[in-house]
Amino acid sequence: MVIPFTKAHGAGNDFLLSPSERVSGNDLPSFARAICNRHTGIGADGWILMDGSKIRLFNSDGSEPEMSGNGTRCAAALLLTDSNSQEVTIKTGAGPKRLRLIERIGRHFLFEMDMGRPKYNQQEIRFQLPLRNGKQEVTLVNVGNPQCL
Repeated sequence: MVIPFTKAHGAGNDFLLSPSERVSGNDLPSFARAICNRHTGIGADGWILMDGSKIRLFNSDGSEPEMSGNGTRCAAALLLTDSNSQEVTIKTGAGPKRLRLIERIGRHFLFEMDMGRPKYNQQEIRFQLPLRNGKQEVTLVNVGNPQCL
């Protein structure tokens, strides 16, 4: 199977973006692990399947998160590459995300993105995260994808 892709980088993360209509098969998580592998595949943090402005993301471990802010901005850049539009709405697993192009210099895009209203549990505002070097106080917040601050 030949699958076309574009590799894009966003704030330190890299993604492979493919048109979903060119992808077939039932085991997409295994395929994501294979192509995202940095030693035996193309190498990426994630693989994004694009169906117009609707995206589906697979992490390099094959898991399927609701969204990635960096990945969504990469998809927006690909969608606006040959467009004069300054705004795009992308449908993610965490709902629609609206992006506005702030600046474009060649193939470098700067976007403003509405991530939505942050969600959190009161018990997780000052959460003790157990780490190898001891506990670290953090705040857990979800902006379409869980984050640890």
